[in-house]
Amino acid sequence: MPQTIPMGFPVKFAARCLLPALVALAVTVAAAQGFMNRRLRVVQNDPPATQFIAARWRFGTNGYIGHMGWSHNYPQSDRNLNQFLKRATRLDVEEESYRIVELGSDEVFDYPFAYVSEPGEMELTDEEVVNLREFVGRGGFILMDDFDGPVQWGQMHSQIRRAFPDSDFEALPIDHPVFRTYAPLETFDDMAQHVPGGRITYYGLFTRSGQLAVLAGHNNDLANFWDWYGDGGMPLKPATDAFRLGTNAVLYSMTH
Repeated sequence: MPQTIPMGFPVKFAARCLLPALVALAVTVAAAQGFMNRRLRVVQNDPPATQFIAARWRFGTNGYIGHMGWSHNYPQSDRNLNQFLKRATRLDVEEESYRIVELGSDEVFDYPFAYVSEPGEMELTDEEVVNLREFVGRGGFILMDDFDGPVQWGQMHSQIRRAFPDSDFEALPIDHPVFRTYAPLETFDDMAQHVPGGRITYYGLFTRSGQLAVLAGHNNDLANFWDWYGDGGMPLKPATDAFRLGTNAVLYSMTH
């Protein structure tokens, strides 16, 4: 039965009783909102002037993954890959050599290596389609990561074909040079055990001159391996393969 304030009960006293509970509730809600905002906040990075800077593209999305798939594992995966590059190669790179770049902006042409997360959520604007086509035309290289299943493949494929209607993806064998530039990979199977989607397949989109311009890893999530290897969440072998694959892709993009 609903409780009522008895006749003669001082209203001010009732308010004093309720006020602390209301304040506590407001503080709890504000704290929760602040926590969520921190989780959703994506902070831009100002990279040092190194030879290699990875551009993480921000692009138009259809909301399939909450419009935030492009930022998954950012920035720790970006930092960890750069640390590996710095230790394992002679490349001029620092941990902070990465930057978020809007695909629809002219800045996209300042960074010839682009990383794309969750392309299964792509819904490109006309301007982004134009920039994508021109980026490849200028010799840029794109590594697409973290998408699986037929739905996400179909969405990514439809958007890339808008920029390249006369080209299509080709499945790449494990002995393709892009997987052997730094440290040869023998199989994707060790990584496949730790990602959804089943069998990992890498596809390439080539220019008319035969240059590999887009490397798309279907049913793989390199950034998870790069991001989580340090906290014990990933076994060493598949994480090592993921770092080798990323390093191969970076060095291939700079030498082919």
